[in-house]
Amino acid sequence: MNWLFADNINTDLITPGRYNITTDVNELAKVAFIEYRPDFCKNAKAGDFILAGENFGCGSSRETAAMALRARGITAVVAKSFARIFYRNSINLGLMLVIADTTGIEENDQLELDIKGQVIRNKTKGTTISGSIPGMMVRLYEEGGIIPYLKKHGLDALKDLEKF
Repeated sequence: MNWLFADNINTDLITPGRYNITTDVNELAKVAFIEYRPDFCKNAKAGDFILAGENFGCGSSRETAAMALRARGITAVVAKSFARIFYRNSINLGLMLVIADTTGIEENDQLELDIKGQVIRNKTKGTTISGSIPGMMVRLYEEGGIIPYLKKHGLDALKDLEKF
């Protein structure tokens, strides 16, 4: 399933401040969009996509927003643009973000993400949407985020990320 959101979805809507008393990712996953879109909180499942317009993740710099979506099992957040701090937090935490034109995608469309090809296939409509995924994001996504990457490869491996 796809979850459609408008422009300027801020981190307070993703994880409201009163729920940010924990860093337990399982608890955060339960409250994603709890006040803004309760149907997401009740029904979103692993494999779903979030589709949005411009400036997704604006607002405060809380990492819990990206943590909650990753823990929920969201395949990717696809938006026309992202707020810079949310983008960086997502890279660090291994949440896949794709910059792409989401116009015309509907909630019931069946999507497939081809990370290496940097495209989203809309299997329902038989169309393909080009996306932008930096190589560093792909690498950290594959490793589960920057901390697992560093634990596995060591601090010197950060130089290798510049190649991507």
